[in-house]
Amino acid sequence: QVQLDESGGGEVQPGGSLELSCAPSESIFGTMAWYREVAGKERELVASIQTNGDTYYSNSVKGRFRISRDQFRVYLEMNDLKSEDTAVYYCKIKMFWGQGIQVTVSS
Repeated sequence: QVQLDESGGGEVQPGGSLELSCAPSESIFGTMAWYREVAGKERELVASIQTNGDTYYSNSVKGRFRISRDQFRVYLEMNDLKSEDTAVYYCKIKMFWGQGIQVTVSS
């Protein structure tokens, strides 16, 4: 079965930057996206990129985050991070999900 390997998470101070990456165990094509989830809240879509290159960003991250792809890998560049960005981030390609990676923004 396809597995998505996520990396790049960690702890940063407010205003800092971080880049998440997601690599599938095999070559797959489809919509790529990043979601995030906070305990007690629903998982929300943060950004996505279609096979034709069209992108989408949630209002809370517009201007700060950027989603990109490189062949079969997908990335999420996060800038000017805020405490409210703290969450577990999940990569999704087609119907496949990553295991989730923690991002903590704290002073």
